[in-house]
Amino acid sequence: MPVGFEVKNHVAYITLNRPEAMNALDPESIADLNRHWHEVASNPDIRVAVLTGSGPKSFCTGTDMKASPPPTECMAAIYLRDGMPIVPAMKMWKPIIAAINGFAVGGGLEIALACDLRISSSNAKFGLTEVKVASLAGLNGTQLLPRSIPQAVAMKMLLTGEMISAEEALRYGLVSDVVAPEELMNLATKYAEKIASAAPLSVQAAKQAAILGQDMPREHGILFSHLLWGVLRDTEDRKEGFKAFAEKRSPVYRGV
Repeated sequence: MPVGFEVKNHVAYITLNRPEAMNALDPESIADLNRHWHEVASNPDIRVAVLTGSGPKSFCTGTDMKASPPPTECMAAIYLRDGMPIVPAMKMWKPIIAAINGFAVGGGLEIALACDLRISSSNAKFGLTEVKVASLAGLNGTQLLPRSIPQAVAMKMLLTGEMISAEEALRYGLVSDVVAPEELMNLATKYAEKIASAAPLSVQAAKQAAILGQDMPREHGILFSHLLWGVLRDTEDRKEGFKAFAEKRSPVYRGV
């Protein structure tokens, strides 16, 4: 399969599995990825997802221009019907970790930008190179990159198509951690299992408040956060969390 999928300890591991093509996305892998995002969103046993690429060289280099046939429908019809389904953050409030194991270029970087936590191997490279092929970063890269790193750096990347290194990505705040390639998945698993051990509804509410609050006036964001706190107050998991704290044991959360 062009995209691997495994669930373990409430964590879904999604692996782009076309290393011979730098994990570029052909129509079959896009269909696979869409199906897996739906499974993550709808399966209550899954609390967090980790997305990575197969092999030591590439996370994802976007659309495979050699393997993608010309469209049979006009773009307006496709977009208005389906939106951009391969972009994960548009589909769910469960957290997604991008474990970036090499080149994250074009649509590959845009998919990583749509994830909630990005960690990187030291050999990774990042770029939105669409201007070099007379195109545009069409999976929200023009909007997400300037919101993720300093404006001047984002504009340089968008307008020149230049790539940055893992060390630069860390310095600009594009990623939270840079580790040796052999340590990347261990760190991703560590973060994923920490998230999965927390109360699922609280984690999703925290993501929702943080993301939606960015586009609200400060006072509205605070009010929205207070409303979410009130919604969570009477959940069974919150009672379990308080009880476990009093009993000095680890809580067992069920997402209710």
